[in-house]
Amino acid sequence: MTPQTDVYLHACDCRTALGNAHESWQGLVDGKIALRAMPPLPGSDDAVPLALTGNLADCDPPRWLEPCLELLASVPQRAWGDARHPIVITSSNFGIDQMLAFHQQGHAHYREQATAVSAVQAFATRLNWGGNRTIISNACVSAQLGLIHAQRLLENDLADEALVFSFDYLSHFVVGGFHSLKILNNDFPQPYAARETGSIGLGDGTGFALLSRQPSPFRIAASSSYSEFHHMTGNDPSGSGFNAVVAPLAAVLDGAPAWVKGHGTGTLEAARLEAAATAKAFPKAPLVSWKGSLGHTLGSCGLVELAIALESMRQGRAPGNVGSSAPYCSANVQAEAFSTKNYQAAVLLSSAFGGAHAGHLITHE
Repeated sequence: MTPQTDVYLHACDCRTALGNAHESWQGLVDGKIALRAMPPLPGSDDAVPLALTGNLADCDPPRWLEPCLELLASVPQRAWGDARHPIVITSSNFGIDQMLAFHQQGHAHYREQATAVSAVQAFATRLNWGGNRTIISNACVSAQLGLIHAQRLLENDLADEALVFSFDYLSHFVVGGFHSLKILNNDFPQPYAARETGSIGLGDGTGFALLSRQPSPFRIAASSSYSEFHHMTGNDPSGSGFNAVVAPLAAVLDGAPAWVKGHGTGTLEAARLEAAATAKAFPKAPLVSWKGSLGHTLGSCGLVELAIALESMRQGRAPGNVGSSAPYCSANVQAEAFSTKNYQAAVLLSSAFGGAHAGHLITHE
């Protein structure tokens, strides 16, 4: 079946260490840094940048359950989970904190929300969701893949409206894992900065978006995904993956002015490749990342940053490349907040372990 129908974004919001979408947008425009230096593991002498919404060690009940339910309470009421109102739930970790707690403490109740299916069931039980639910997890492109899946359902008349929800909360399992890779170290992230050593920060993040075919000011003009299959943790040094994911978006944009919210975690090679690919595909488009303040919200970053991008377009002003400073690896990096009024669209990108890439082109009337 050939997709031919326009899909629009309606209600959309998020929660980060700076607050909801509007509060996060305002904090980023003001240059606030939500990251704080904290021990990656109990008793550690090291300190790494984390942007938390609560206590990292709180596992019972799961530290993500109540904040997510609070956010989901603002979703417009529908028969979510019935045949025409599917739910797409994404995360890179789901209840992995519960699995670690069970392993360390041995209490059986930790197993109740320790898997993707059981974690999602916790929401479904509390919110009376139906069974039309799809779970997607592909590291840090999870949320954007969830959006693409929902978009395809609507384009093919398999839904009237679709809810995409994503959550990733930090745990000692997650923080310890990234710390062992040495990309989460005692430096704060500086996305796209030209420096000798790269570093990332990690942050809590959750968000949702309601998609439908009914017109709204925000239209999904194009989406794209691509997998390099080059290496588990590194990108093809030719930049082929970044070039491939932006090419379909650039073709639809056809030279119209746009700004780019890149992935931009703070690692060096990925930053260079992403900046080069976006400069080539979208000449004169400013490139920004917000992970220098919010940290990397992992599989939920695509939805968290979408909510902030929509708020940027509503307010007519987008945050710059927060938390980083020149010299940059590319001239297209935009350091300061800027007006979006001269741009017809925003390009939103995510990348992930395994060489996965995803992108959206969002227009605003």
